[in-house]
Amino acid sequence: MSAAREARLFLRARRAGALATVSVRMGGYPFGSAVPFAADHDARPVVLVSALAEHTRNLAADARASLLVQDATGDVQAAARLTLVGDAVPLPPDDPAARRYLRMVSGADRLLALGDFSFRAIVPRAALFVRGFGRIDWVDGAALAPPPNALAGAEEEILAHMNGDHADALRLCCAALAGVATEGIEYGAAMVGVDCDGFDVRAGGRVLRFDFDAPALDAGAVRAALVALAARARGR
Repeated sequence: MSAAREARLFLRARRAGALATVSVRMGGYPFGSAVPFAADHDARPVVLVSALAEHTRNLAADARASLLVQDATGDVQAAARLTLVGDAVPLPPDDPAARRYLRMVSGADRLLALGDFSFRAIVPRAALFVRGFGRIDWVDGAALAPPPNALAGAEEEILAHMNGDHADALRLCCAALAGVATEGIEYGAAMVGVDCDGFDVRAGGRVLRFDFDAPALDAGAVRAALVALAARARGR
């Protein structure tokens, strides 16, 4: 697997990071914030920011930003991590990437309803991907992007189909491939996102990520990848 695809899969599986912006208050010094995020179909991290937040004021003056994402357990210097550098651009609340964020980040809809929150997508210029000693790669922003595909327009239809007709397969994947039990009303499983690299299921109070073996570029390829994953889960 290429470093670019590995970096993209790493980013898609993470849910929060440290956002660095250029501080207005402190005259250009870096300013760090903890933020949840969801990667969109183009592998751009999407964040929901408050008009009252320091980082929002900073981005309004200077769109340059970076996002550090890492595995937080154990030795932080030995853990895999990715630092993405790019420009944070505004998104309308009805943008497909914004709706995807609302499905993936619990409670985000309540924040948006307050009226002073807005979406930003960080358009990558480059990313530094560290996977361990001696395994360090700079990935160009264009290389980080997924191959052209038709999944953005088909996502919500796929979600409706899977949640309506194949909830049993989702529960099976959660239990067999992620070790998360989904039996009972309060521990159900619902697909909340699907893209060319895999899909996301909310189960057991968190969002689980399942990667495809290879990029799926249309709805038919997604169906084949889901069938293969379900078969793998049944085999376990």
